[in-house]
Amino acid sequence: MYTGTTLQNILLDRLGHEGGAASVVLILLMLLCIAVPYLLGSVNFALVISKVFYHDDIRKYGSGNAGMTNMLRTYGKGAAAATLLCDMLKSVVSVLFGSFLLGTAFGGYLAGMFCVIGHIFPIFFKFKGGKGVATVAAMILTLDPLCFLILAVIFLLLVAATRYVSLGSVICMMLYPIVTYKLATHGSIGFPVLFSFIVAALIIFMHRGNIERLRNHTENKISFSKKRGKAKGDTDGKKK
Repeated sequence: MYTGTTLQNILLDRLGHEGGAASVVLILLMLLCIAVPYLLGSVNFALVISKVFYHDDIRKYGSGNAGMTNMLRTYGKGAAAATLLCDMLKSVVSVLFGSFLLGTAFGGYLAGMFCVIGHIFPIFFKFKGGKGVATVAAMILTLDPLCFLILAVIFLLLVAATRYVSLGSVICMMLYPIVTYKLATHGSIGFPVLFSFIVAALIIFMHRGNIERLRNHTENKISFSKKRGKAKGDTDGKKK
């Protein structure tokens, strides 16, 4: 996370720390921590890549979800890798931006959370985006690398054993607040645990259809072979 001079410190040094200046600066910076990451998160790269390079809308194919997994199933590994990289990068930039503004874990978590919200509910794409797993993963990596490593190992083991990406995603999100709590140092538990719980709940909610299909044994499994052909009517496993 960013640990240098923050915009908040720069502004307070110029405007002064007394009176209402500090409160106004804090409010404005918090609004920036919300608005800019949300707009950045709203740039859904699965949709951008499918429209620019394939002249189509990824939401018309496979599961209908604008995310990395459906890009892999529909367009192949190259498109999926590009989507994953770009979705993670925007999250990293958002977290660093929030940390630069406020210089605290609060700024990073706030910015990261709204980047995830923008990814899921993008204003540029009629509020219909992806499920935010890659974006959350990058947020965790930037804010708490050890937490990311633990969850990544669990995720990879689950996907390798079951070939269900959704199962790995949901279980890791269930564990995310717990791991965050266990790793947090005394006195720094509050905001990280709160934000991790909110983000985890949102991601799990977005996977509610996948959870139902997992219970019914109708969820699609991931394939690591060559891409499948686009199946416009293939909505089995909608939203993953």
